[in-house]
This record gives sequence, structure tokens and C-alpha cells, in this order.
Amino acid sequence: MEVYVSDAPSANTSAHAVHKERSHEEIMVILVALMLAMLLAALDQTIVATALPRIATDLHGLNKLAWVATAYLLTSAISTPLYGKIGDQFGRKKIFQFAIVLFLIGSALCGQARNMNELVIFRGLQGIGAGGLMSLSMTIVGDVVSPRQRGKYLGYFGAVFAVSSVAGPLLGGFFTDSLSWRWVFYINLPLGILALYAIATRLHLPVNKGDHKIDYIGAGLLTVTVVPIILATVWGGVTYPWGSATIIGLFVGGAVAAAIFTLWERRQPAAEAMLPTHMFKNDIFTVSIILSLLVGVAMFAAILFIPEYQQVVLGYSAVKSGLLLLPLVVGMLTALIVSGQLITRWGRYRIFPIVGTLVAAFGVWLFSHLSLHTSQITLSMWMVVLGIGIGSFMQVMTLAVQNAVPRAELGVATGAATFFRSMGSSLGGAIFGAILTNRLAVHLKQLLPHFSGQSSGLAQSVVTGVTPASLHKLPPSISHDIFEAFVLSFHDMFLLAIPVLLLAFIAALFLREAPLRETTRGPELM
Repeated sequence: MEVYVSDAPSANTSAHAVHKERSHEEIMVILVALMLAMLLAALDQTIVATALPRIATDLHGLNKLAWVATAYLLTSAISTPLYGKIGDQFGRKKIFQFAIVLFLIGSALCGQARNMNELVIFRGLQGIGAGGLMSLSMTIVGDVVSPRQRGKYLGYFGAVFAVSSVAGPLLGGFFTDSLSWRWVFYINLPLGILALYAIATRLHLPVNKGDHKIDYIGAGLLTVTVVPIILATVWGGVTYPWGSATIIGLFVGGAVAAAIFTLWERRQPAAEAMLPTHMFKNDIFTVSIILSLLVGVAMFAAILFIPEYQQVVLGYSAVKSGLLLLPLVVGMLTALIVSGQLITRWGRYRIFPIVGTLVAAFGVWLFSHLSLHTSQITLSMWMVVLGIGIGSFMQVMTLAVQNAVPRAELGVATGAATFFRSMGSSLGGAIFGAILTNRLAVHLKQLLPHFSGQSSGLAQSVVTGVTPASLHKLPPSISHDIFEAFVLSFHDMFLLAIPVLLLAFIAALFLREAPLRETTRGPELM
């Protein structure tokens, strides 16, 4: 038999007190701490980007540079759904505190790394903590805010993702140039300690007391599924050709592991399974997971390749191209906040992914009209449109999932939505990167027939990091055609991104509207 008890200091706290709805002031103190924790995890996905060249020089490990980002991506993706399940089983507060402490230990060790091997290992440790920050932050929102009120608060969390995508590279460049690349990691310590203190003193949640078994085999199979898929998306077209035996083998291995994982989970009791398969019988959960995957793909295409165009074709620096993403962030912030407020006022959420996916598809269509001389004002307007589209439905899937499942499965459901969005981001980068590279090779052959022997190498440099300055040093007659080939490739890539968003639109049409509950108590506790 399972019972819920409070983790608050008072031993006399009643069940009624545990489930008493919190005031706005109480909620905001908790949410600020949660957003701070999530900001740390989101920032560390991008903040190292501008520091990597200096890190490689100082630690003499250029050949292992990619692993600094890959190790973090792997461990955070793997651990995200695990934290959700363990939090459901043993209570979220202590597990969340553990994740923060682990993240801070990893950050401190990264700052002290003496060689590249140490840095890669410590980044992996940091990523394990980050998976808990990403997953449990969103789940704890479901613990402290009722679904009806949750929309306006989830918008703030979406804003954290939007801001971190721009702030990360800027802060990384600032710390690297002004202090040391080690401060990219040290900055996490005071912020994380502040979040840890607020969580320890202000967050009191029910703890699920009972006999539980951890699905170690399921966790292992999930790891074996995720690792090869992420490695394939990171290595494909960069370290190994997409058609190589290594990349194909990784994708096949991941697919086989996913099938075995599914069969194993179907045999497990629902209360112990890492990802209970019965949840997919809930149409709201299934549609929301599909939308989470697709929104991850769409977000990555926008955030990664718009700066790529600005750097390669327009010759902007990484820092400047990051700053020029601000209109996209403004559009996302506006839509996130407005949609969240309207969801709370109307009690309805289905319309937002339907409209948002169409607006986002229109925004991507606008970017398919890029040229060599597209003005920054025009680019900014297009970014605002795309940002409004993505922001309109970015957090709705989390709300829909949390509202559709019982409290006992809140963590695993939220973790699943977060996990699939992360996987979508990884797949989006791989898919659109491959499209851009392949189309560039085709257009180079068309525009520069005498250059066809080198087209594959130049196309490859899009992914590995072409230096715009080196292209601008070429004779104008050649560089003009090369930049034109880049622009045509971006046309093709953005056009092919439209069907992804239209697919998301079709999925959104199947998202069922369920009344938003007025209390944080799950159905089984009411």
C-alpha cells in the first residue's frame, strides 16, 4: 500500500495542508528557484560553444573538442526520463536537490579540469545533474500549480529556453574574453546554491512512501537506445559520412534497442515500468509526445541555421549573429506569455498548437526567400513571426500531458515530453544539417562546374564550421557564386522544414481538449 506524506519540517502537517493550494506569492518564490535551476541546465547546452576554441588551445585537445558538448548532451538526454520516474516513486524534492548538487559538483570539476579527458568526464557528470533540472523543474510546477493556472506560469519556463539560446553563446564569449573559460562553469555555483537554498526552505511536497522497485533493465535498455541515436546525429556528416557503415549501424542499433525496450516495458507492472506503455493508450499523451518531438525539430532548425546564414553569407561574428536572434526571442516570449495568460483565462489549450504550427510554417516559408542582400529589418520581422508561431505551442504539450495523467505518473509523463523534445532537437540538427550540406554540394556544381571536385569538401565545412573570412578572401567572381550556392541551399532546407510543421499542424488537430483541473490534486487523490 502506498501513502503520501509531507516532506515539510512539521510532523503534524495534515493531508489537507499538503494539498492546500498555494498563494501567488508562495508559487512565485518556488518558481523563481525552479526557473533558475532550469536556466543553468539550458545555458550549459550553449554557453560552451564560444569558449570551445580557447578550451581546445589551453587543454591541448582539439581532437576531443566535440565530446565536450556531446558528453553533456548524451547524459542529460538519458537521465531526463529516469528522473521523472524516480521522482514519482520516491518523491521529487530530495531527488531534485540531488540533481542540483550533482550539477554543481560537475560544474566545479569542469572549471578545475586539467586536460580534455577530465573535462569530457566532468561534462558527462554535469549532464546527469542537468537531466534532473530539466525534467523535475517542469514536474514540480505540476505539483504546486493547478492545471487551470499552470498555463501562465509555464510561459515563464518557455521564456527560459528562449533566452538561454541567445544568452548562452554571448555569456560564453564574454567570460572567455574577459575572465577565463573556466568561469563558464564557475558561474553556475552561486546561482545553483541560491536555487538549492530556496528549494530546501520553501518547497514542501508529498512524498510517496511504499515499496518500489527500480527498473534497472529498462533504464539500461533506454540508455542503449538513446546513446547510438544521439551519436549518429552528432557524428553523421561530420566525423563519418551519413551513408557509412558506422552511422547506419548506430541508427539500426538504436532502433533494435528501442524495440527491445518497448517489449520489456510492456511486461513490467505499470507502477514500476520506466515508461509505462499504457500511457500511450491515452490519446492526449500520445499526440502531445508527437508534438513535443516535432517542436524540438522546428526549434533547432530555427535557432541553429538562422545564425548559420548570418555568419556564412553575411559575414557576421558568432556573437553578433547571436544578438541578432533577439527578434526571434521577443516573438517567442510574447507568444509564450500571451498564450499562457489566455489558457488560464479561457481554460482551453487546443487552439494554440493548431494556430501556432501554421504561423511557424508561414515563418519558415518566409525564410525560404532569403537572398544575398536580405536586409536585417526584413530578417528581424521574419524572426518575430517564426518566434510567435513556436512560442504559441511550445509549452502547451507539457500542460496537456500533466492535465491528462494521474498524479502518480506526473513525473514520468513530464519527463517523457521533455525527453522527446530533446530528441527532436538532436534529430532536427542532423536532418537539416544533412539537407543543407547535400544541397550545397548540388548548387556548387551547378554554379561553379570547374569547382565540382571541391564541392563536397566545402559543403562539409557548413557543418564543421566554415570560416566566413576565408570565403571573403576568394576572388569576387568565385565568392559570389559560392555565397549564392549557400543561399539556394538555405532555400531548399527551409522549404523542406515546412512539411515538418504541417505534420505538427495535422497532429495538433487530433489533440483532444480536456477540462483543466482547478486543483493540484490528481484524480486518485481527490
